[in-house]
Amino acid sequence: MKTRNSLLQTSVGLLALGTVQISCDSRVSKPNIVIIYADDLGYGDVSCYGATEIATPNIDRAAREGLLFANAHCTSATSTPSRYSLLTGEYAWRQRGTGIATGDAPAIIEPGRTTVASVLKDAGYSTGVVGKWHLGLGPAGGADWNSEITHSPLDIGFDYSFLIPATGDRVPCVYVENRRVVGLDPADPIRVSFREPILIEPTGRDHPELLKMHPSHGHDMTIVNGISRIGYMSGGKSALWIDEDMADVITGKAVEFIEKNREKPFFLYFATHDIHVPRVPHQRFAGKSGMGPRGDAILQFDWCVGEIVSTIDKLNLARKTLIIITSDNGPVVDDGYRDDAVEKLGNHKPAGPLRGGKYSAFDGGTKVAFIVRWPGKVKPGRTDALFSQIDLMASFATLTGQELSSGAGPDSFDHLNTLLGKVKTDREWLVEHAANGRLSIIKGRWKYIGPGPGPRVNLNVNIELGNDSLPQLYDLKTDIGERHNLASENPSVVRELTDLLQNIKDNQ
Repeated sequence: MKTRNSLLQTSVGLLALGTVQISCDSRVSKPNIVIIYADDLGYGDVSCYGATEIATPNIDRAAREGLLFANAHCTSATSTPSRYSLLTGEYAWRQRGTGIATGDAPAIIEPGRTTVASVLKDAGYSTGVVGKWHLGLGPAGGADWNSEITHSPLDIGFDYSFLIPATGDRVPCVYVENRRVVGLDPADPIRVSFREPILIEPTGRDHPELLKMHPSHGHDMTIVNGISRIGYMSGGKSALWIDEDMADVITGKAVEFIEKNREKPFFLYFATHDIHVPRVPHQRFAGKSGMGPRGDAILQFDWCVGEIVSTIDKLNLARKTLIIITSDNGPVVDDGYRDDAVEKLGNHKPAGPLRGGKYSAFDGGTKVAFIVRWPGKVKPGRTDALFSQIDLMASFATLTGQELSSGAGPDSFDHLNTLLGKVKTDREWLVEHAANGRLSIIKGRWKYIGPGPGPRVNLNVNIELGNDSLPQLYDLKTDIGERHNLASENPSVVRELTDLLQNIKDNQ
């Protein structure tokens, strides 16, 4: 494949012998694989990454028993493209239509496409996805919510799916299990629109008196459960979710999948909704953090992690199960609702020492918590090795004794040895993708952000975006917060990284 062969890092070749040994071992006993994917969780939002204002004991326990990555990245600073890249092994910016998806978007990953799930299914795994999808459903024109839903995860390698179709702040506010909306009354069909208002249900814009949580910007359309959303929806009353129960519902489904498939290798992609807006945690967590619903949602996510890890342990599957805990992008405090997240933030720093956050070209957008737990196989500790979520596809292929077919996972490289802590060798380079489409690249100690137009700050969310009319170059070894632009002092490095980034863009 042109991209993989032409840009393959030398570290892969140097480590080939070790990779073969791991692959041979794994063919004897293929591990279960669980990815726990948080939503909008910042690098500084968990205590094992330095948070002092909030405690995340279940995540911390996984980190103590596993490997904590200090320099791991998702591919993009927003949800849909990160999820696309993780599952397909292809940078989302290579494909049109991979921006933040609406609730009625058609399937972004076409049926039959090779994904992490299909690779593991071919290796004999039972495969399941539970939680937030946000990658579209249905053919062109979108899903038929009142009938069988085609172009779903079941068409790209998953045996089972229980989905939040898009996000909690977007309609339709229903769960989809496999190919059907859960609990739908056929006499009350669902209608969804992101273009024309459906003037049947009240909106937050016209009836704020009906709201229990008010929008700060946008999010003022159809009201469900006392919260106005993005988009218009009518019908489906019996199928509507209750936000406060969402974490319990999806975690319960994830646990059921594990229990049902305990006797054979399984892959579970568990994509939680916390800590994305609207933040409406269960009463067990409401008010417990002292930081408002955002902090409470972090506690709820930590509980979700604890439920999954304890289920694995209770079933005596710990030494047979590789668990990864990470996030789809960096943090945002006010992302559309007045939920006291800003007022009660206090001394907490969601991005930790990083600059920017969700949407941003700075590392706060894509540098994320990443923990690997596999007792007996992954030695507990910490690594500073550069790692990207996009490499999970190729690494899992090696782990399960497979070779990716031509054209599959074109941007995914085998870094299994790094994932398992066998080596500390860095990925040679890594591309980051901001919400406005701007690309940046990290190589060694350097990070380069190309010049371009755009506002410096997203005023709605108060996050620095990393836009500048001049090239930006940061020495991440001495300036993790990307405060000192060294481009003018290092023109040769700027040229090298400009050329490398262009080469990566051209190879597809």
